[in-house]
Amino acid sequence: MTQTTIDAGLLISSINTAERTGGKSSLGKDDFLKILIAQLQNQDPLNPMEDKEFISQMASFSSLEQMTNMSTQLSDFIQLQVNDGILKYSEMIGKQVEWESGDGKSSGIVKSIKQSGADIILEMQDGKEVPSALITKVTVQDS
Repeated sequence: MTQTTIDAGLLISSINTAERTGGKSSLGKDDFLKILIAQLQNQDPLNPMEDKEFISQMASFSSLEQMTNMSTQLSDFIQLQVNDGILKYSEMIGKQVEWESGDGKSSGIVKSIKQSGADIILEMQDGKEVPSALITKVTVQDS
């Protein structure tokens, strides 16, 4: 009877080593697939894994892959929204806006728009800078 050895890279202890050394903090789809393959390769041929158990694990893998893809797409979408913010707010240039400030409501005419990180800042004609989140009303300036 020959004894087979398990590839050390497939052991859970070697996967968790990355956590202890500052690497990734959770198992990903590649790690899950490695574990599943190791499990299939090392199962007892006289007592193989049941179909229901295998189907359950494959469904879990499929769900994990779909969640990973959705997370990536959502991150891309959020980044796109942040990058387009300045273009959306540029329509406010020349318009009268009202905002809530520490001393009540204030108003002014928007002179320019700038982006500071993820925030959009409206610069008024009088030099005040107002975060877009504080804007409560926008009106067209009468000619």
